[in-house]
Amino acid sequence: MDKWTVDVSLGEGEWPDGEEAADWCSRAACAALAGAGRRKPAEISVLLGSDSEVRELNRRFRGLDRPTNVLSFPAGGGTWPGGLPPLGEIALAGATIRREAAEQRKTLHDHVCHLVVHGTLHLLGFDHGTEEEAARMERLEAHCLETLSIADPYREPG
Repeated sequence: MDKWTVDVSLGEGEWPDGEEAADWCSRAACAALAGAGRRKPAEISVLLGSDSEVRELNRRFRGLDRPTNVLSFPAGGGTWPGGLPPLGEIALAGATIRREAAEQRKTLHDHVCHLVVHGTLHLLGFDHGTEEEAARMERLEAHCLETLSIADPYREPG
């Protein structure tokens, strides 16, 4: 496997556990790259942002004036300062993710990892626009999360 770099930056608060969350993001992105069979070098940028930062990105790029848990922005090519081909950027909204994790009775770790895997798969071209695409993406997400010892988030309890 060639080199993968995950560059994590902290935005406006909402991530008091930023260094730990940055490690989660790196491991989850690499699990997604491996799980999807990516062999080429790549660099991914992750923003651990606030709800207001992600809301602004969502408004500007998707026309939706509300926060969301994760956004993915595929790169258009070229290279970044590290010299690796850019795969794209992922933005995570801290307060939204914390609220969702509590509502879904998940640990913050597990939910962040799931969203980074999900976002990374979008950067690789996976989508969930149809039922078939969604099922394929969910299976791959579950596989990637299993490599991180995280339970399948789509499995029905019971």
